[in-house]
Amino acid sequence: MDLIKNKASGSIMGSEKRPAHEQVYQTLRSQIMYGELVPGQPVTIQGLTDSLGVGMTPVREAIRRLISDGALMFQGNRRVSVPLLTDGDVEQMIFARISIESELSRRATTNVKSSDIDHLERIDRQLDRTIADGDVSGYLRLNHTFHETLYCHANAPILNDLAERLWLRFGPSLRVVCGRFGTQSLPDRHKDIVAALRAQDADNVAKATAQDIEQGMELMMDALISG
Repeated sequence: MDLIKNKASGSIMGSEKRPAHEQVYQTLRSQIMYGELVPGQPVTIQGLTDSLGVGMTPVREAIRRLISDGALMFQGNRRVSVPLLTDGDVEQMIFARISIESELSRRATTNVKSSDIDHLERIDRQLDRTIADGDVSGYLRLNHTFHETLYCHANAPILNDLAERLWLRFGPSLRVVCGRFGTQSLPDRHKDIVAALRAQDADNVAKATAQDIEQGMELMMDALISG
């Protein structure tokens, strides 16, 4: 059951019972993944309690989990914030993402059906529209959806979990890059990935995935250096 955020009050609601800390965790995770919380932004228990309309205990638990995920950083004196990436951080992420996500793509190649590739192609067409429209939020969500949808066919839950943790770490910074350079400047090798999937060419699927990651992360590196 997806969470529904009440636009009037900012509270979290769901029609079926889920632990409050899980609802808060998923909401904050989404906000971090898609850059609604920006790098360096402080996160306070009281602030989240007020904005989400929940108690302090589930907020504390959600924050604890997100710190463990690397999506938030504890700075002492009870201060928690969204991490600011250094160029060294991005360099490590490029290595880790290419290693993990290229392998996920490679494994997915042997498992995807024609209908699965059609689905990826539809996602990519929607993604193209967000790029043309300059829709940063739409781009971030659909770009993640494309990769997440592809990787789920790899049947490699450990690698998938590692990839998701990395996406949580660079999501806020990618939002900053999109805001600074616009969506038009963002690389997109998804069509190469789809074409290689249709050819059942695992090596080229992995290669196109690596190129997609490298180009996007190097743009982030350039933004950090120039910013």
